[in-house]
Amino acid sequence: MPSVLITGASRGIGHATARRFADAGWDLLLVSRSEAALQSLASELSSTGRKVHYRAIDLSDPEAIATGAEELLSLGLRPSVLINNAGAAWTGELLEMPLDRWQWLLQLNLTSVFQICAAVVPVMRPSGGLVINVGSHAARNAFPGWGAYCTTKAALASFTRCLAEEERKHGVRACTLTLGAVDSPLWDSPTVQSDFDRRAMLPVEQAAAALLHLAQQPATQVIEDLTLMPATGAF
Repeated sequence: MPSVLITGASRGIGHATARRFADAGWDLLLVSRSEAALQSLASELSSTGRKVHYRAIDLSDPEAIATGAEELLSLGLRPSVLINNAGAAWTGELLEMPLDRWQWLLQLNLTSVFQICAAVVPVMRPSGGLVINVGSHAARNAFPGWGAYCTTKAALASFTRCLAEEERKHGVRACTLTLGAVDSPLWDSPTVQSDFDRRAMLPVEQAAAALLHLAQQPATQVIEDLTLMPATGAF
């Protein structure tokens, strides 16, 4: 059976994606901060006959990532697909953002992706594989009050393109799922202040379906960037 490693798996897009992949017959390696949430999800998905391994890793802590990823990979599943979905946002004037919040956001949205890839991609190389980084249309646009988020997502898009070029010789592909607004727990975060109409946003299940679609592409091709937007357009 193919296996997939998903970060941010305990809620929102990651939670829906884990269920979608399990329903499609994939085994799972799951990462999030919450041990209890992961245990509950693993119990649910294991009942479908899937193998499910998990580790609680705080991706905002750069010192925890390498060890946590190594422990997860030692449990016996080798992922053929890696989905870097975990992330966060912060709203406010760009130059008024506290330095510690800037560094926190860069760690979650960019540096942790680099760290997870550094741990997982070498394991994928012998058999090939696919890295899918969940991005945002904010990578291509400037939104007042969202400058730090836009910056991290633009950097993530560039990182993904560079990773794809370097790993091609190893048979590992890399691509981006670029999303418009998704009705996810991100909007409930204390670091986000927004009055957008969440009823007009994409449901998390549509993002999960797009991730499975990307993962199911044959090894002879790659969709380098799939953009999914609400029909109402950008918020």
